[in-house]
Amino acid sequence: MEMFRPELLQALVAVADVGSFTGAAQALGLRQSTVSQQIKRLEEAAGRRLIDRDTHRVAMTPEGEALLDHARRVLDAQERMRRHLTDTPLRGRLRFGASEDFVLSALPDVLASFARRYPEVDIELTAGLSETIYQAFDAGTLDIIFVKRRTYDRRGVTAWAEPMSWVGRPGLAIDPAAALPLLLYPPPSVTRAAAIEALEAARRSWRIAFTSGSLTGLSAAARAGIGIMPHSARLMPAGLSVIPPREDLPRLPAMEFVILGPGGHHAAADTLTAAILQWAAGGRTAG
Repeated sequence: MEMFRPELLQALVAVADVGSFTGAAQALGLRQSTVSQQIKRLEEAAGRRLIDRDTHRVAMTPEGEALLDHARRVLDAQERMRRHLTDTPLRGRLRFGASEDFVLSALPDVLASFARRYPEVDIELTAGLSETIYQAFDAGTLDIIFVKRRTYDRRGVTAWAEPMSWVGRPGLAIDPAAALPLLLYPPPSVTRAAAIEALEAARRSWRIAFTSGSLTGLSAAARAGIGIMPHSARLMPAGLSVIPPREDLPRLPAMEFVILGPGGHHAAADTLTAAILQWAAGGRTAG
């Protein structure tokens, strides 16, 4: 019966979804050592190794993959039983803030997963620049946020990190001798600051050809061929493509995408965090 303990199955699912023990511990609100101990107990109960881990990666073994689907089913059945017995479905409002690039790309899949789990929770969404979302969270007007990490702020659970890319209309011709036409958010903007800093360090001339506080506006300008913009390749708007590396285009720094929540036991926020982390890990959304 040890194998059916919910905390052990939750640890397995979290590690599989997030791809690391550290991220799983953050998602579950536990210490990393606790998650490691739970996985060890589960492996001892199962009599087989479920997760291969070294200093560089964490991967499910074939036995772990086979058990993972059963673990999801058991946890789902336990949750349905709990709701039936308590007859107190989670209700209320969850104030969620997210950067606009995430809202226009991944959010529909994430929300579908969350809504299946908590259909009676009302979500109040605020989309905008990461810096603005941070300020609203710190002011207490948002419960949970998904943003680009600020260089000086180490809070939050990391969803993923990737080098920023220069993106623009496919086939756009860029004159290496002319000032680079940039499409940027107004300040304060994490990507704006990173792009300008990289260009200045490379001594590449540039000009701001178009400014908009909306990703929709920047995307329209990019599709029109007005210029190029720094952006996440993973969250890239439709109709645009990554500009291949060029000598006259400096490399952009890596950008980290993080989730900040209320902390403690907040079922709705925890579930939304798990849905985002699962999407980020490339797994199917749970529901």
